[in-house]
Amino acid sequence: MRKTEVRLRDVREDDRERLLAWRNSAEVAAYMYSDHKIGPDEHDHWFDVVRHDKRRRYWIIEADGEPAGLANLADIDMTHRRCAWAYYLASPNVRGLGVGSFVEFAVIEHVFGELALNKLWCEVLISNESVWRLHELYGFKREALLREHVMKNGHEVDVVGLGLLASDWATQREAMAQRLRDKGFDIPPAPSRAA
Repeated sequence: MRKTEVRLRDVREDDRERLLAWRNSAEVAAYMYSDHKIGPDEHDHWFDVVRHDKRRRYWIIEADGEPAGLANLADIDMTHRRCAWAYYLASPNVRGLGVGSFVEFAVIEHVFGELALNKLWCEVLISNESVWRLHELYGFKREALLREHVMKNGHEVDVVGLGLLASDWATQREAMAQRLRDKGFDIPPAPSRAA
């Protein structure tokens, strides 16, 4: 079995142009809320804001050392102990290798471990079934169906809202860790909790 090395690294200045190309690519744009071609000025404003906004966190997904996609947290709220998240794989070369599943695991671990939040939330276009089904596999529960929530290609599109609680993850983590281990990923056991 071929093992893919996956890691998340912070977005850097030299990712600026790559991210613009990804955001405008057909593979990524099809699942974004926006429908228009993103121009350089709009992208530069977005890029400059997200890199310095303390309520957001952005990572480049690297597979075998090559940039392959983007993962992010948004609306990080330490008072209410929740945040939203999203990710995309821009490189078709990494699909089917377990990269998305690894990213899902890593982000969930960060949110409930390092940030000690209680809830992780996401919204997914209903047409993006492979992603919302992956979220459900990881323990996310469907909490909303936002009817005709987004305009895509001139049509109203439904959006699925999903949430995962820290308590949900505690019961699901080991099964998901084993699933990744079976695919060749090195996943450590859950950290022991002091009483």
